[in-house]
Amino acid sequence: MRFASLGSGSKGNATLISNNATCLLMDNGFSIKETERRLARLGLEADRLTAILVTHEHGDHIRGVGPLARKYGIPVWTTRGTASHPGLGELPVLYNIDVHQPLALGDIEVQPFPVPHDAREPCQFVFGDGAKRLGVLTDTGSTTTHIVEQLSGCDALMLECNHDMAMLMNGSYPESLKARVGGRFGHLSNEQAAELLAQLDTQRLQHLVAAHLSEQNNTSELACFALSTVLNCEPDWITVAQQDSGLSWREI
Repeated sequence: MRFASLGSGSKGNATLISNNATCLLMDNGFSIKETERRLARLGLEADRLTAILVTHEHGDHIRGVGPLARKYGIPVWTTRGTASHPGLGELPVLYNIDVHQPLALGDIEVQPFPVPHDAREPCQFVFGDGAKRLGVLTDTGSTTTHIVEQLSGCDALMLECNHDMAMLMNGSYPESLKARVGGRFGHLSNEQAAELLAQLDTQRLQHLVAAHLSEQNNTSELACFALSTVLNCEPDWITVAQQDSGLSWREI
């Protein structure tokens, strides 16, 4: 099993998970043209996608889902709450996700789990091939016991490090937006991500990717330092999924 990112941040998010002939796209906040360009950068064409899974309805995650699904006839999986949002538009095939029930999509096992975020019915995912597991957590304002349970023992993690709290509080965002981003249903700070990581069983961890970094309120250096302190590793062992360049394929 392997994974990659087309891009991660407030301007657009999309993650690829591949195993054998199955290739899943988690979210898509990019235009069709930009999605095709970023897929090609990773050696992939859109008609090879098995399905699109959607975490929630915010534009940086769903903006490109409907157009891509319609052009290539790709089935979309998401919760009923997210599916009720008009931003998805008409879809060729739509399946509903139960956040407490696993599903099998080709050669990939998918375990959804609910998260605290300011959306209709948000979720995140753990992906597996029967032996290895990839946990993805990119949009949540706080952690729960259930999140810890789902992400413990993973072989790879993509973990939200949205902001440095001092940069957010001293930055140019209006107070209402600062309160939203830093609130219980907003996004994880570097410190919160580190606190979550400290609660996880990381003995099998091969890859740790910091994701969804704010361009205004964080830096790669701060995010990697926070996570590396928990793992007692060098900061450069941790990878950052960038907004423009994404993340190249990582084998698990």
